[in-house]
Amino acid sequence: MSYSNDDIKLSNKIFYYLLKHGELKEEESELYKAYSENENVTQLVKGQGEAAESYVKKYGGVVYLIPKEENDFLGFSKAELKKSLCKSGANDKDYYLSQFIILTLLVTFYNSQGISSKSRDYIKIGDFLNIITDRLNDGVTRNEDNEKSGIAFENILERFEALKSSDKKTTSKTTKEGFVNTILNFLDDQGLIFYIQSDDMIKTTKKLDNFMDWNLLNKNNYSRVLRALGEEENE
Repeated sequence: MSYSNDDIKLSNKIFYYLLKHGELKEEESELYKAYSENENVTQLVKGQGEAAESYVKKYGGVVYLIPKEENDFLGFSKAELKKSLCKSGANDKDYYLSQFIILTLLVTFYNSQGISSKSRDYIKIGDFLNIITDRLNDGVTRNEDNEKSGIAFENILERFEALKSSDKKTTSKTTKEGFVNTILNFLDDQGLIFYIQSDDMIKTTKKLDNFMDWNLLNKNNYSRVLRALGEEENE
C-alpha cells in the first residue's frame, strides 16, 4: 500500500503527540479526526506504535499509546517500579507485595460480568486495607489446603504483616498505610485513579475504566486474574 506525503506527515505528528501526552482526545480536533477517519493514517500510526513496542488503541473516544509489557523505555522496568513503589533497599517481597496490592485494587473495582466490568464507584482506604489482608489470608489458607495458585501468598503476607500499623495518616513506607499510600499516589500520578486523601477515598478514572472494559479484563484475562488469585469464576 502506498501512502501520500500528507498521510505520512499527519501520522508522524499524531505519533509524536502520543509520545508527549500518552493520549489523544477529541478536543485535539485535527489530529483526532485524521486518526479516526483516515484509514491510511490509522495504519501508519499503529505501525509506528508497533515499531516502538507499543499498542495504539482507541477506547471511549480517546486514542492511547500503551507500552507493551516488556517496554522499559516508554513503560516502567521492574527496578523503576520497585524504586517508585517501595522503600529504599526494598527486596523482591516488597515489589511483589506492591503488585499484589495493585491487582487487588483492580479486582475490587472490576469484578462485574455485565455491560461494564466496573462494580463499584469508590472504596474507602480502611476498607481497602481490610480487603488486602483478607485476600492474603484466604490465599494462605487455600495454599495450605493444597490449592496452589500462581502467587506465593505466605511470603507476601509475611512482608505485609512486617509493616507497622498506624491509626494516624502517615506516608512512611514502613507502615501498611504508608506503603499503600505510596502506591495510590503513583496510580493517581499515572491518571488511573483519583486518590482523594481528604476523604480517605479511591475512585477510578475514565482512562482506567476504558482499559479494563475493552482490553485488560476481557473474558480470558479476567479468568487468568482470578486463577492467579486462587479464586473460582462465578458463571
